[in-house]
Amino acid sequence: MRKDKLIFLLYLGFLACFTLQFTSCTTNFEETNTDPNRLQEISPGTLLNPLIYEVATSNMYRSWSHNSELMQDIVTFPQTSYGIQHYNLTDNIGAAPWNTYYRWMKTAKDIEQASVRIKDSNYEAIGITLRVWMASNLVDLFGDVPYFDAGKGGEGLIYPAFDEQEKIYDSLLADLERANTLYDAKRGMVYYQDILFNNDLTKWQKFTNSLHLRLLLRISNKTNKEAYPKMVAMLNDPVKYPIISKVEEEATFVITGVTPNVSPWSRIQDFTLSRKMAGFFIDNLNEFKDPRLPVFATQATRMEGEKRVSIGYKGIPSAFEGSDGQFDYEASTLNNTMAANPTKTPILTYAEILFLQAELAQKGYLTGAEEYYKHGVEAAMKFHEIDVPIDYFTNPATEYDGTLARIMMQKYYALYMNDYQQWFEYKRTGLPKLPQTKAMMNNGIMPSRFPYPLDIRTKNKTNYQLQVQKMGGDDINVKIWWQN
Repeated sequence: MRKDKLIFLLYLGFLACFTLQFTSCTTNFEETNTDPNRLQEISPGTLLNPLIYEVATSNMYRSWSHNSELMQDIVTFPQTSYGIQHYNLTDNIGAAPWNTYYRWMKTAKDIEQASVRIKDSNYEAIGITLRVWMASNLVDLFGDVPYFDAGKGGEGLIYPAFDEQEKIYDSLLADLERANTLYDAKRGMVYYQDILFNNDLTKWQKFTNSLHLRLLLRISNKTNKEAYPKMVAMLNDPVKYPIISKVEEEATFVITGVTPNVSPWSRIQDFTLSRKMAGFFIDNLNEFKDPRLPVFATQATRMEGEKRVSIGYKGIPSAFEGSDGQFDYEASTLNNTMAANPTKTPILTYAEILFLQAELAQKGYLTGAEEYYKHGVEAAMKFHEIDVPIDYFTNPATEYDGTLARIMMQKYYALYMNDYQQWFEYKRTGLPKLPQTKAMMNNGIMPSRFPYPLDIRTKNKTNYQLQVQKMGGDDINVKIWWQN
């Protein structure tokens, strides 16, 4: 762990401890032998901010290192070896998200348990929501995982069995349904201000229900789950199920740049080192005449005589064939303002919810598909503090054409740098259509999952072997249960 992150955790822990000690300082004077410098019981407030910071920034980093190459946002360049952009996944590619999610899922569970102990239903709901957020990503990355007995090492259960992902999802959806009923506006949030919503309980509840919608859409291909009717019922009952309804309510983690709340890139040059923007990502934005181009990327250049001149925005084809020397220009690279302090990282945005509704309308479950689509684009641009150009939707490439492909293309850009959501949505819909090359491995097939980490194969060997036998191999092409 980086030194600045350790300081951050200690700092937040101190503030939470201070708050608890301050509110409790007029009682229990008889406990004279208690160490005043040590927290006697974990409070929900102690754990909340470290979890938010660590998971949000880790997700942002892994979106850059994993998702963005799979989904042709960026490419490794120069191309020294066949890697993620060629669908060549290492055996241990999933170790970082696996370890991060399990570590902090345990913390979320501790928040729930501490909340139950002190009878604070609001923090219990928040703990449930955060646990479901991480657990759903874990399942969507790997498939079957240890879940129901995970994190029980203290009870002597060292080697948890793998659980079926469908059963995990059923549990997650039920948990979110219950969490929504736990919020109590009259009680409020009593601990130190959280760094996601600043103790705005309404926003926390809207995050819970919006996450519920995301997961229902994720499994909507499974008709027996009746996800569409459930989504429609939620959307038609905003009193019972309040959802994110404007940009100001979305779950976006703000990285202030003030130590210790800093970017996951300790050296900002690492964000752009050996990275270029992918041709697919840039070419579409050029066709759209999209104002987000300078936010996402730098301009490409070419030498003309002895002078370097700008040639606009131009990327490198993902998984290209041939040598690096075939490109006679310096391609657009990532705009490092996306990662430099201060910045922000999306968790669940208003644009995502609008595109969800646009999809439901396109499929006939709601009305107003075009309006949801346009508002989704507007919200996605507003995330970057950009207004939609007046003539944006008169462009044949951006006007609503009644297809799911058009909705998903814009959703693809709205989900940029949002953990693995681009990849998950591609696995669900096959959209947007990504170009292929002969240099791609895995027969040019987009991987469906990460292999289980190497540590799991040795430390939980028996259960791992049972799982691999059940699924027919720890193969990247074994589909997640909700995929068609």
